[in-house]
Amino acid sequence: MRKIVGILVLLFFILSTIHIPAQTFSLEQLKSFNALSMADFKKEMKKLNYTFYDKVESSEYSLYQYDSPGYQSKIGKFEFTTTKSEDCIEYELPGKKEYEQYLKLVLKEGYKEAEKGKIITKEPYVDYYKNKDHIRMVLPKQGETAPYIIMVFR
Repeated sequence: MRKIVGILVLLFFILSTIHIPAQTFSLEQLKSFNALSMADFKKEMKKLNYTFYDKVESSEYSLYQYDSPGYQSKIGKFEFTTTKSEDCIEYELPGKKEYEQYLKLVLKEGYKEAEKGKIITKEPYVDYYKNKDHIRMVLPKQGETAPYIIMVFR
């Protein structure tokens, strides 16, 4: 019996130290989240076992954010009251490697770099367009290692 308990404790320790990567979404999935109502987006995150992280509501927009299982990434949905074209999905990536994978995918899908700038919190971004589709890739501030973000607009 002691051997079984010892083996179970060892197995539990091994399993608890295994790194489980964050779920990633295809560009199509991110676009489809944008088409959902906020209520449906919340239901979808619950189905995917994402946990509620934060909400921000103002007269201009609503933002609901969720943590991935394992807290490796975050996803949020912005809904603006007046300018629906600004509605977007914001997906905070686990790191630079994932950011580079998404950037390769964006370019492979035929998106073209359009403009560069800084978002309101001073992180640099690059906008990519394909017809009317708009994706923004956000880098960390200079000297910082996070966050890396992809924003998919309506």
